[in-house]
Amino acid sequence: MIRSRIIGTGSYLPVRVVPNDEIAPALKLSPARIQRLTGIRTRHWASEHEASSDMAIEAGRRALNAAGCGPSSIDAIILSTTSPDMAFPSTACLVQRGLGCKPVGAFDIAASCSGFLYGLSMAQAMIQSGQAETCLVVASEVKSRSLNPQDDATALLFGDGAGAVILRGEEDSSPEWRGILGIRLYADGVHHGLIRLPGGGSRMPLSSDTLRQGEHSLRMRGTSLFRIAVRRIEQAVLEIVKEFGFGPEDLKQIVLHQANGRILSQVADRLGIGPSRVASVIERYGNTSSASLPIALDDAVRGGNISPNDLVLLGTFGGGVTWATGLLRW
Repeated sequence: MIRSRIIGTGSYLPVRVVPNDEIAPALKLSPARIQRLTGIRTRHWASEHEASSDMAIEAGRRALNAAGCGPSSIDAIILSTTSPDMAFPSTACLVQRGLGCKPVGAFDIAASCSGFLYGLSMAQAMIQSGQAETCLVVASEVKSRSLNPQDDATALLFGDGAGAVILRGEEDSSPEWRGILGIRLYADGVHHGLIRLPGGGSRMPLSSDTLRQGEHSLRMRGTSLFRIAVRRIEQAVLEIVKEFGFGPEDLKQIVLHQANGRILSQVADRLGIGPSRVASVIERYGNTSSASLPIALDDAVRGGNISPNDLVLLGTFGGGVTWATGLLRW
């Protein structure tokens, strides 16, 4: 039977580090207050000349190096972003060119902060159907350019970055096989207004009025989103571990979307899991939207917090609203 396994991880953060001291004056908050509210001390913002594709290429290159394979081995590229280089062509096509991959299927998906797991699910399906053997799944976000620096719901949270994995299909019929056990995807459009970027699409195209009204800046109803996120993630985690015959106590590492430090803490508390088993890069990198999960995963792998045969839970929640979980035996 063909199984899908992550054989390499990679990430990239822009050079520019933005501490709380830099954003605090516009928000009329102290740096310490920002950290208490979010768990964030610093975040990285892209330089003037960096776009999502540039960061995705570097993260993809690092994932390829970790996997010990070259660009010619990639059969498909799936890229998650809500901040593409341009409306079209897809950012994935620019990544295919930048990495020097052969002509392969390459496309973008937009599932907000859940996009990486949506992309990983698509790559798994392509491998299991025989369309591909090795896939690059990458998430890259430049959120800093859609922030209103005076909006205390968003400006204190978001950073830029990219994370990537190499997913490969392998023949394995053993009962304790390593790889993806399952990925479960969800969406509930009833709550689509909780986090959004109103302007720039076909419903509200660019105009002098939309610019004047600030419709091209990210908007979020944080309190409502927080409550739904904690509840949905907890429920989805419990469902997927039960489905495969495990409990939260069996999980060696939980890697969640790095939305807010308080969300990470609350989910861990509800599941009865200690902080040492919850990957956290929120303090250093902030919320990098769909890139945050693969960035945190790469950090956990390179930091030695995930070892072969560990049971690992991936979970995320984002605009749409969307959420997703994945269970892997590493």
